[in-house]
Amino acid sequence: MTHANSIDRIKIFDTSLRDGEQSPGFTMSAAQKLAFAHALAELGVDVIEAGFPNSSPADFGAVQAIAREVRGASIAALARCHPGDIEACARALDGAAAPRIHAFISTSPLHRQHKLNMSREQVIEHAIMGVELARRHVDDVEFSAEDAFRTEREFLVEVFDAAIAAGARTLNVPDTVGYATPAEIRGLFEYLRANVKGADGVVFSAHCHNDLGLAVANSLAAIEGGARQVECTINGIGERAGNAALEELVMAMKVRPGYFNADTGIDSTRLLDTSRLLSRITGIQVQRNKAIVGLNAFAHESGIHQHGMLKHRDTYEIMRPQDVGWPDSQIVLGRHSGRAAVADRLRQLGYVLEDEQLDQVIAGAKALTQTQHIIHDSDLQRLVEGERHGPGWRISALSLTDYGQRTRAHVDLSDPDGRHVLQSAEGEGPVAAVFAALAQATGVDFELESYEVHSMGIGRDARGEANLSGRIDGETMTGQGTSRDVLEASAIAWLDVANRVLRVRKAQPRVEAA
Repeated sequence: MTHANSIDRIKIFDTSLRDGEQSPGFTMSAAQKLAFAHALAELGVDVIEAGFPNSSPADFGAVQAIAREVRGASIAALARCHPGDIEACARALDGAAAPRIHAFISTSPLHRQHKLNMSREQVIEHAIMGVELARRHVDDVEFSAEDAFRTEREFLVEVFDAAIAAGARTLNVPDTVGYATPAEIRGLFEYLRANVKGADGVVFSAHCHNDLGLAVANSLAAIEGGARQVECTINGIGERAGNAALEELVMAMKVRPGYFNADTGIDSTRLLDTSRLLSRITGIQVQRNKAIVGLNAFAHESGIHQHGMLKHRDTYEIMRPQDVGWPDSQIVLGRHSGRAAVADRLRQLGYVLEDEQLDQVIAGAKALTQTQHIIHDSDLQRLVEGERHGPGWRISALSLTDYGQRTRAHVDLSDPDGRHVLQSAEGEGPVAAVFAALAQATGVDFELESYEVHSMGIGRDARGEANLSGRIDGETMTGQGTSRDVLEASAIAWLDVANRVLRVRKAQPRVEAA
């Protein structure tokens, strides 16, 4: 820990495009990598690890494009302590404004014996060779001792001594398999800073994996131990269980400055947008309860919590949602919501009800929670006004036709007035085609932010549940649908959002007049 009157600047080294992209399901094209690298630079990341150039021609090309086009951050490329790897990095980084070669070699007994078949002396020789060769091409060289945490401490000191003497500016200490605990990581960094020759002239870096769910905690402990760079990824993507999540690290330091006495150069208001860009590129959404960027991160359903939030938001929130890119907190109405939350939402919709009518609406809302998770604004409107706005759009049937890479969806709908509507549309896959047809039929279109399906029940009684969220008119709205057919459940969820949009729009003139 530093003195309370000083704030240490922590460098953010993002490896989403290297370590993150290596994990199954997160592969990106060169164009996608370039777009995401631009987003990382706009976010304020200090170092972008663009890839491993010698691993494949595709990776080489992606690193090369990022090095030539992206400015505002150092661009790093990974290399084993091997001449071919180092030379590939140098070529790929040609044109970068601030190039960094990140050279690594395994140092633990397990890796020396079973992976490298090298002695301690040979490992040190290769480390020196790798760093020296990298320094011939760039001034900024980072050296990484793979599986550092499981390496003998005295040998780790020897390797780092040699790397500094060879010209390394940054020393990375990876917990490659996510085995460490926070106290152990803190102690290791304190030991290295006290024993490595020239420690004051280099930056120590932490690279923690999440196999035991401790990657963020370990990275923060490393900062307490003297690390001044943390290696992380957006949404915590990475090998196996992932890496330390950038958004969580950044906000931990921002929310607890008095404890960590450390901060980053990250524009935290861009965290949500960057997270969602990655989800759109990879097609993999974060879990709803993910800290900072999950859909439930600033959502409150419990009546006790909602009452506290309505009185003073600090009662149940330790950061402002706007600080990370959310428009506001969400008071979610569900089976645990209380009277105060329902009444407040009704007031926002323009309804001021007498106690007796409010009681009736609350009773009706509670009854709805037996069949749905969330009470939407449209549900409240119907409970107050009956079916004055009509039942909304409903799906009667849908079918699909495949045309090679594309799919045509045919939907049979009833509009809010009960009229029969047929609509067809194409898309890349059945879900996209169905959503396109629904948008054309209803005249409602929105930016899909998240979409997930899962099974409810077992065997013959199993049903599919679809949940999605979309952004329209500056607001994020959620929808839910259930059916024995997953695609139909998805259509119902989409129409849940569309009907809500249409009812809110219909009600707005009356609300404004009030």
